[in-house]
Amino acid sequence: MAIEPAARPVTEGAFSGTALRDDFPIFDTPTGSGMRLVYLDAAASAPKPRSVIEAVSDAYSHHYANVHRGIYELSEDATARFEGARRKVARFIGAPSEREIVFVRNATEAINLVAYSWGRANLRAGDRVVTTQLEHHANIVPWQQLTREVGATLDYVAITDDGRLDLDDLRTKLAAHPKLLAVAHVSNALGTINPLSEIVELGHEAGALVLIDAAQSAPHMPIDVASLGCDFLALSGHKMLGPSGIGALWGRRELLDAMPPFLTGGSMIIRVTLEGAEWNEVPYKFEAGTPAIVEAIGLGAAIDYLEELGMENVRAHERYLFERAWQTLGEIPGVRRLGPDDPDLHAGVISFLLDGIHPHDIATVFDSHGIAVRAGHHCAQPVMLRYDIPATTRASFYVYNDLDDIEALGKAVVATQMLFA
Repeated sequence: MAIEPAARPVTEGAFSGTALRDDFPIFDTPTGSGMRLVYLDAAASAPKPRSVIEAVSDAYSHHYANVHRGIYELSEDATARFEGARRKVARFIGAPSEREIVFVRNATEAINLVAYSWGRANLRAGDRVVTTQLEHHANIVPWQQLTREVGATLDYVAITDDGRLDLDDLRTKLAAHPKLLAVAHVSNALGTINPLSEIVELGHEAGALVLIDAAQSAPHMPIDVASLGCDFLALSGHKMLGPSGIGALWGRRELLDAMPPFLTGGSMIIRVTLEGAEWNEVPYKFEAGTPAIVEAIGLGAAIDYLEELGMENVRAHERYLFERAWQTLGEIPGVRRLGPDDPDLHAGVISFLLDGIHPHDIATVFDSHGIAVRAGHHCAQPVMLRYDIPATTRASFYVYNDLDDIEALGKAVVATQMLFA
C-alpha cells in the first residue's frame, strides 16, 4: 500500500480517504470532463487498489497453473496461494474453518447454490420460506423459483416508512415456522443496517435456518459468523476491493456436508465409474471444474488491504461520511432522503430524490461534474414499489472517499437543481 497506517493523516473519521486515493490507480486520470473522479458507487462495485492489481498480475505472470491437480512445483505453488485465499476469507468473517468456505462467482451464485442444493433437498409442498421487501433481487428471485417448483410458500417481511424491517411483522411471519429465513445485513437500495443478532435469534427460535446476504456489509464493517450464529452467509469479492468473478458462500459444516452438489463434473468428485460417482468432501464438492484461481488470490489481497486498515476503522470512516452527507443533503431544499436517519442503523449508502428531476437525469448531470453515482431501482424493485417511486439516485461511500467528495456531492445537487429550474 502506498501509505502506512501510522503515516496516514487522521481526519475526524478513522483515516484519510484522500490519502488512500493514492493506492487506487483509477483516481490517477481525470474524467472525460477534465475533472477529478469522485467515485460514489461502491455499492455497485468498488475500484481496486494497486496491491490487488499487482497480486493478480503477479499470479498470472509467475504463479499460474491449475490447482489441486499437478504434482509439479508450479501447480503446488498455485494451489497453496489459492487455498491461502480461502483461509483469508474464513479469517475475515470469523468462520471456524476454511473448509466451510465455498468459492463462487459472487453473492448471487452463493444464494442460488443454497436455494438449489439445500432448498431442493429440504423443502416440500406446504413448507415456508421468509425473506423481506428490503432485499436485492438476488435474495428474492431464487426463493420465488424454488418455492414455485416445490409448492412451498414465500412470505415477505414488511419495511417501515423510514426503511427499517418491521420486526413485529417478522415475528408474525416466523410464527408459521418457516424452514428458512433469508435476509440482507445491509440494504443496497437504502443503506439500512438490519439488527442481525436479533433477527438470527428470532429465526432460530422459530426453527428456521438463517441465510445472510452480506454483499453490502462484508466490505464495510466487521463480520463474525460465529458470533452472529447464522447458518449461511454470502459475499461478493468485487464490492470489497477484489476482482469480479469471485465470491464466497460460508455454511455450517454439517449443513454443507448434507447438501448435494450444485454443479457436477471435474474436481468435485473422488471416484467416477460408468455406473456412478462419489462426491468429494466439502468445500470441493461445490467447486466443479477449474475455479477462479487468480481471482481468489486477488480477493485474498483485497482482504489483506482491508485488514491492514481495520474493519472497525472502515466502518467508523464511513459512518462519519454518512453523517456529513446526510446533513449536507438535508440542508438543501427539494431533497428527499430515504432510509433511517440514525447513523448506527445506516451504512455508507444514501438514496435520495430531487423534486421534479428523474434520477437518470441527475446521474447524467453528476457525470459532467466527474461524479459517479447509481440511478435506477438498484435491483430492488420491491423497495421502489413500497415507496411508490420508479427509482432513486444513490451515493455510496468507501475507504477512498472523504469530505471533499461530500462537498462535491452537495454542489452537484445544487447545480442540478439550477439546471432544471
